[in-house]
Amino acid sequence: MYETKTEWYIIVNPRAGSGKTISGWAEAESLLRGRGVPFTFEFTHYKSHARELAFQAAGKGFRKFIAVGGDGTVHEMFSGVLDYCSGTGTPAREFLLGNIPIGSGNDWLKSVGVPNDLEKVVGLIASGSSGVQDLVSVRTSDGRACCMANIGGAGFDSRVCERVNARKERGHRSRLIYVTSLIVTILKLKRMNVEVTGDGELLYSGPCYSVAFGNGRFSGGGMLQTADAVMDDGLVDVMVVPVVSLLRIMRELHRLFDGTTPKSPVLIYRQCREVTVTPLSPRTEPVEVDGEIEGHLPVSVSATGQRIGIVAP
Repeated sequence: MYETKTEWYIIVNPRAGSGKTISGWAEAESLLRGRGVPFTFEFTHYKSHARELAFQAAGKGFRKFIAVGGDGTVHEMFSGVLDYCSGTGTPAREFLLGNIPIGSGNDWLKSVGVPNDLEKVVGLIASGSSGVQDLVSVRTSDGRACCMANIGGAGFDSRVCERVNARKERGHRSRLIYVTSLIVTILKLKRMNVEVTGDGELLYSGPCYSVAFGNGRFSGGGMLQTADAVMDDGLVDVMVVPVVSLLRIMRELHRLFDGTTPKSPVLIYRQCREVTVTPLSPRTEPVEVDGEIEGHLPVSVSATGQRIGIVAP
């Protein structure tokens, strides 16, 4: 029988933030020790290692976790804890998860309302400041479940994500890979044919450019695709971009930045407990979750009804 540990378990991704993690972690470690925060830490060494480390640490009695890195590291940490809770029946509310921002996106932090400031984040950790968010499970075509901390989708976003991650795997670390991947995806813009249902009701059927589903509001470095999402309301927000003229899309583009996507007469926007996206054509479509490719359509996204603790103002 394990003994519940009171110290933090910190997972450090040395590949995050275009390789800036090591210097950033050295500063964070100094700040944490200066504030008297007890912790142990491990470095990740390969993709999905943070998920494995979180799962193993939970089994050893750790209940407070920090991801040092970007949204991908946060995603893996959440998924490792979800794996443990699902396998053991442990309530998610036993856990407290946070993020020290060294990655390139940090959209989860924006959605949670945590400042992208190292000293302020360490201050929140040291003071025990916390909130809660829904635990959202995503199951893709391979049947494997992961946890969505923030936002996922299929179509345009997942294609950009696929290109970015492929370039990262080849050793590219410049922030320009996001810009070039975005340009290439726009030039090769393809429609997908899908059926989208929410809580068993048909929301959309036919060709579209993108389907986004969110527990949080921010994605892509600050865009507001699922602008009305509330992280502890027990609902998943879904937004569909149907096939319309490029001119009409350009006219609606401002909504991604001013938070008015739910008010668009063109976009389809709903809030549901469970969302499913099913392909209506044989073309394979990747699914991204928190910036990581986690399988292909069909996909089911469900608010589990559980809440998990998070470091928050």
